[in-house]
Amino acid sequence: MGLVLAVIAVALMFEYINGFHDTANSIATVVSTKVLTPRQAVTMSAFCNLGGALIGTAVATTVGNTLVDSQFVTLPTLLFALLGASLWNLLTWWHGLPSSSSHALIGSLCGATLASADARWSIIHWSFQDPVSHAWKGLIPQVVLPMLLSPLVGLVLGFVFMGLLLVLLRRWKPYTINRLFGRAQLLSAAWMSISHGTNDAQKTMGILALTLFTATRTGVFDGLPDWLDFLRAPKFEVSLWIKVVCALTMAAGTAAGGWRIIATVGHKMVRLLPVHGFAAQTAAATVIQLATHGGIPLSTTQVISSSIMGVGATKRLSAVKWSVVSQMAAAWLLTLPATALMGYGLHRAFTLWDYLWH
Repeated sequence: MGLVLAVIAVALMFEYINGFHDTANSIATVVSTKVLTPRQAVTMSAFCNLGGALIGTAVATTVGNTLVDSQFVTLPTLLFALLGASLWNLLTWWHGLPSSSSHALIGSLCGATLASADARWSIIHWSFQDPVSHAWKGLIPQVVLPMLLSPLVGLVLGFVFMGLLLVLLRRWKPYTINRLFGRAQLLSAAWMSISHGTNDAQKTMGILALTLFTATRTGVFDGLPDWLDFLRAPKFEVSLWIKVVCALTMAAGTAAGGWRIIATVGHKMVRLLPVHGFAAQTAAATVIQLATHGGIPLSTTQVISSSIMGVGATKRLSAVKWSVVSQMAAAWLLTLPATALMGYGLHRAFTLWDYLWH
């Protein structure tokens, strides 16, 4: 029982870190355009993230029940998966790099599960066709391909949407445009925050649901008092209390703010005006909502960052600081393999320590 509580505690720690690590995804543009102060933006984002986190469970099901063989998932597996992802998030946050919390958790989960299965690669569900929906699921169609395609989609959509706005507004005065889109950006920032909550909070929901299912399956909850019966999970299911706890934890983390990453996304890549912020947030939120509907654990970091690049490129290509972009791209590409190694290494180190100790 103690190990279950430890996994739950670390899962909520990851959700909290995820909140302040990915705050920049939702509010960097609204802060950089000075539509809201940083504190106002963080408060608004926390509230909208809370609402978004309570919507749906498609992404939670993907993370908790689709990517790896749950028969090889143990409580230590989940603990080290969460620790590996949390360490990566803290490392990239410290350096101000907007990496993907989603890919960090997925990579670490795959690595830790590989360790618990003695490096049998077959325990990872690479790709399979769902017999009911006939949709393709697994690590490649639901994680790897979206990881490669979503930045491109965000870039193109941001560029096209901003281009259309430039054509429609070509006769408007700058003062009128700034005033109108300063207000409109409040709506796009709120929608971006809701989209972030619907996608990102669900990853930890999936891990918590998998934790309770694993504990129930392995007999950890045998003899559990009746008042703790809500912890039992004879099947994989995201309960309402899991949704509420994860939503509140992410909102609290968001309220803490992630100023290092906000500086990178909102100021270092490209100089933005309210109309640019509106275009980038609207394009990114659209992509994230479509992915969430399909149960795809998308990187909100990648999408909003690439949307900002697309919007900035409508000025001129040199308006985007590509040296900063290259650093971000390196962090994106490294996240899955690096966290897989961290999850695998942490689990192996624990196994060796346990063997030597006993």
